[in-house]
Amino acid sequence: MSEGVNVFLVGAGPGDPDLLTVRAVRLIQEAEVVVLDRLISPDILKIIPKGASCIYAGKAPGQHYFSQDEINEMLVKLARSGRRIVRLKGGDPFVFGRGGEEALVLAENGIPFEVIPGVSAASGCGAAMGIPLTHRGLATGVRLVTGHCRDNGELKLNWSSLADPDTTLVIYMGLGTIGEIAENLMKAGLPASTPAAAVQNGTTGAERRLITTLSELPAQVVADGFEPPTLFIIGRVVSLADVLGLQAVEDEGDLSGGELSAHG
Repeated sequence: MSEGVNVFLVGAGPGDPDLLTVRAVRLIQEAEVVVLDRLISPDILKIIPKGASCIYAGKAPGQHYFSQDEINEMLVKLARSGRRIVRLKGGDPFVFGRGGEEALVLAENGIPFEVIPGVSAASGCGAAMGIPLTHRGLATGVRLVTGHCRDNGELKLNWSSLADPDTTLVIYMGLGTIGEIAENLMKAGLPASTPAAAVQNGTTGAERRLITTLSELPAQVVADGFEPPTLFIIGRVVSLADVLGLQAVEDEGDLSGGELSAHG
């Protein structure tokens, strides 16, 4: 840790506390003030020491406890109090977490800080579902995009670039726009039969999964009642979930059986 640093932008990962880094756990346990995002799982909240002050700064569609400018100002004021501040953010702070904006404000105000990376929702949920984001012969690259429109405006994405069958597409915050996204991808040439996945509350005990096709994805998430936070993975690699995802479940079952036998 750099000398004089008392502000830490900490990635909490996708939800499972076992996916926290060792450093993240230590900093959370040592925090005097924790500024929380909305998507921090209850199991991770249990790690926060009882004597720490917790400030909820979550954002839901149309419901913001604080604006981003207010959060930035809050972090500056808290930093100057001399207390040990943890800004706890879901996933990785620098992947659609507004961590870069908060870091810039701290830097502009001459406040030393550190960024502790976290397992991103894309990699964490993909691994949990048995979906490698890249795979030889199926995907040579991966694109992370947001499906959220500022001020409910039009999605301005390069659809022709995104509709690449050799690329895995991961969509954050796209539940409300997935119909528009799927339609534009297909218009740009991505086959309607392209495998697609949705995962709600990925890596947690409340996780819900859906494997379907690009054309069926929007109607299916509505029919199944998916809610935020839901992540979408679109691309040929999703086809591996039937094998790799099932294998992971079977392996977990075998491990449990072995432990019972050993202690029975």
